[in-house]
Amino acid sequence: MQQDLQAWKEQAQRDRKDTGAYFKRLRRKPPKQLDEVMETLHEEVFEQTDCLACANCCKTTSPIFRDKDIERIARHLGMRPATLVQQYLHIDEDGDYVLNESPCAFLGADNYCSIYDVRPKACRDYPHTDRKQFHQILDLTLKNTQVCPATYEIIKRLKAALPM
Repeated sequence: MQQDLQAWKEQAQRDRKDTGAYFKRLRRKPPKQLDEVMETLHEEVFEQTDCLACANCCKTTSPIFRDKDIERIARHLGMRPATLVQQYLHIDEDGDYVLNESPCAFLGADNYCSIYDVRPKACRDYPHTDRKQFHQILDLTLKNTQVCPATYEIIKRLKAALPM
């Protein structure tokens, strides 16, 4: 699997410029069926994807932690929200709470999340490829093609399904 991840990372990096240009065209004139196509592609790819075999998102990036997330996770861990923030989070340049370090402190060696049932909304929604108004998050999606092999595959299929 490690070799496959490395090959994917290299291919995603090579395709970044082309994907960025595709997204620029997509942003200018999003097809009416874009959300439906993305939802279908998302379902197809994630039927074949084992996130536990990768967990690259958890190893390399931080979700945004909203106040509701912090309260829910703190309650689950039996600590005060302020303690959770003090131990695990900081405020980034955008004013959002994010993890102090990568990989995520809640990620186990087996790639299982120790707070999976109460994980942040950003984790539950990741990689956001099935959301409505998809054309509004193209910059985020371009970044995610470099983090998530499934996102890369979805966008590769999107470019084939909706050539621009």
